[in-house]
Amino acid sequence: MRKSYLVFGSPLIEEEEINEVVDTLKSGWIGTGPKVQRFEEDFKNYINVKNAVAVSSCTAGLHLSILALDLKPGDEVIVPAMTFVATSNAVIHAGAKPVLCDVDKYKMTIDIDDLRKKITKKTKAVIPVHFAGRACDIASILKIAKEHNLKIIHDAAHAIETEFNGKKIGTYNDISSYSFYVTKNVVTGEGGMITTNNNDLAAKIKIWALHGMDKHAWNRYSDKGFKHYDVFYPGYKYNMTDIQASLGIHQLAKVERNYKRRVEIWNRYKKELKNIPLILPPEPELNTKHGMHLFIVLLNLEDVKITRDELIAKLHKMNIGTGVHYRALHFHPYYKKAFGYKRGGFPNSEYISDRTISLPFSAKLKDEDVGDVVNALKEILS
Repeated sequence: MRKSYLVFGSPLIEEEEINEVVDTLKSGWIGTGPKVQRFEEDFKNYINVKNAVAVSSCTAGLHLSILALDLKPGDEVIVPAMTFVATSNAVIHAGAKPVLCDVDKYKMTIDIDDLRKKITKKTKAVIPVHFAGRACDIASILKIAKEHNLKIIHDAAHAIETEFNGKKIGTYNDISSYSFYVTKNVVTGEGGMITTNNNDLAAKIKIWALHGMDKHAWNRYSDKGFKHYDVFYPGYKYNMTDIQASLGIHQLAKVERNYKRRVEIWNRYKKELKNIPLILPPEPELNTKHGMHLFIVLLNLEDVKITRDELIAKLHKMNIGTGVHYRALHFHPYYKKAFGYKRGGFPNSEYISDRTISLPFSAKLKDEDVGDVVNALKEILS
């Protein structure tokens, strides 16, 4: 057993981030200000997109994206059943209706055939989730969207580094939302970023993200003097702060360095876990770059005498933290009651939901941490 507990998803925070936060605290400006603008510019350049708007969370980004695309109450938005509830909750927040579809059994990204089956006259958009950092089949989704006049909102919460055909997810139409939650590859504690090449969408979102005002607080109270503002829409309180951006600026600067470390860990897991009853993630598809956000294994229930939850409990007793990404949406009480979903409707999502376990996977991990995870799994499952 490890002497110390290995926290799942613990971020790598170094002196540069700490010093930048301290500098922000000493500056007298800790709300939305110049460092948010700097982080937006840096992220825009990294993704290679025209617009990047920092917000309080990826969930806020999804909500604003749906509103900016003018979806109306009663409009249907197709969402994969295997995702975090924020993806579908944002649809509900905007007054639209989430319609679930299944995912690929092992890739865990949206099933293109089932996506086609779920399209009706009321369908106005689809939210592909680039799961664990794996790119969805964007080419097929773009084709379907064109055929049926659908909007595309990319849930890129797991996919900061992810590429499809040499382009970052955030460059594809219509709009994308990223996450900087504490377990993500770029961390600001809480926070998100919306990217789009559509200038009109970006302008709308900037106003809606901060009470519907036409001027951000920094522009109103900076050393250039006070300026009055006008409210054009009953907007939301979805802005990022300079404290958060102080972390993000340096996290983003290290994103490729940290990515290389996660690739090393990914390859070691793939090599050393291949002879025990776990289904390992498939290799990235051709012409894609996997974002390497999560290392997810599926417990081969047919070959073991324990459940996934029992495996998690045993690892916990050995001081190893894990995650579950995720329980299928239609297993949650709200979605059962509100939409009448039952087990059996999304077989691939259910297969994943019963077996999935996310192993510790962070640039912060030392070689001995990875060895502890491997040895614990071998001891339990051999």
